[in-house]
Amino acid sequence: MKVLVTGAAGFIGFHVARRLASTKKCEVLGVDNLSDYYDVELKRARIAELANVTEAVEITSGRAAGKSFETFRFLHADFADAEKFAGLVAHFKPDYVVHLGAQPGVRYSMENPAAYTRANLDGFASVLEACRRTPPKHLVFASSSSVYGAGAKAPYREDDNTDQPVSFYGATKKANEMMAYSYAHNHALHLTGLRFFTVYGPWGRPDMAPTLFARAILEGKPLKLFNSGKNLRDFTYVDDIVDGVVKVLLYPPPTPPVGEIAPAPALQIFNLGHHRPVETVLFVKMLEQLLKKPASLELLPPQPGDMFETCADLTRVQATIGFAPKVSLEDGLKQFVEWFRGYYKL
Repeated sequence: MKVLVTGAAGFIGFHVARRLASTKKCEVLGVDNLSDYYDVELKRARIAELANVTEAVEITSGRAAGKSFETFRFLHADFADAEKFAGLVAHFKPDYVVHLGAQPGVRYSMENPAAYTRANLDGFASVLEACRRTPPKHLVFASSSSVYGAGAKAPYREDDNTDQPVSFYGATKKANEMMAYSYAHNHALHLTGLRFFTVYGPWGRPDMAPTLFARAILEGKPLKLFNSGKNLRDFTYVDDIVDGVVKVLLYPPPTPPVGEIAPAPALQIFNLGHHRPVETVLFVKMLEQLLKKPASLELLPPQPGDMFETCADLTRVQATIGFAPKVSLEDGLKQFVEWFRGYYKL
């Protein structure tokens, strides 16, 4: 089967593309615009892990280490370019689309909201319209636990009210879910949104807590913990997330007749998390033990846009596809630290 993965040079997109390509039953086309929000060389290195450099488009550097997949191809393109992306989808004719491309980051959305409007709103509209013109069997897209926002009580359930996202990033992801509902209802598309909860693991983004914390500890720099490190996060290992994405992909929701209201949902929404939140200060202590070096902590007040606790209720996704996280935080952090030391040579 043919699968199109947007954000293929990103953290989760890379892992999903690798899992699909490794089955040898999928022809995977990865798309990414290689934005400079964080180190582009890390993105190039991820793509180099997936494909021979000569097979990739506009990949001029990066480490060609690990296994290459003959079933993976990469295209340097921007899914927010509506006409070009629609032409790409029409040419490739994917059976399935996994839309993981986005402008990430809660705090950065307070500084540069225009980037989120472009990638997360205009970009998602472009993806939806391309799939309307060339419908796949199933379009799975990334939402976020950030949609839960103010007033949410853990553990978060998919049918909780999500009308008050705290961050602008969360607001764009909430908007994505509403846009998806409209396209599912009016155009009979099969759509599923996945609310990811604090994903970590090898090849993680340098702006995320694990890499920021590990680097600060090893370099002896102050490690800033907002809300004095008391924020609770539902850290979810990336392999568990990939398991959920791949399983969901094969279970599209039924869609109601065009323009009519029917009992069958037009859109599925699932949480994908670990369901065992821990305080960030405990997360740091676990990193200290693995890195064999103490952290220099700088305890700060709460940060605007941050949620004090995230915790996924997994009842719905367990009942539908049998999803259950398998990797403990202890084991996941060991894998992350091993990769971190090797990649950054620390």
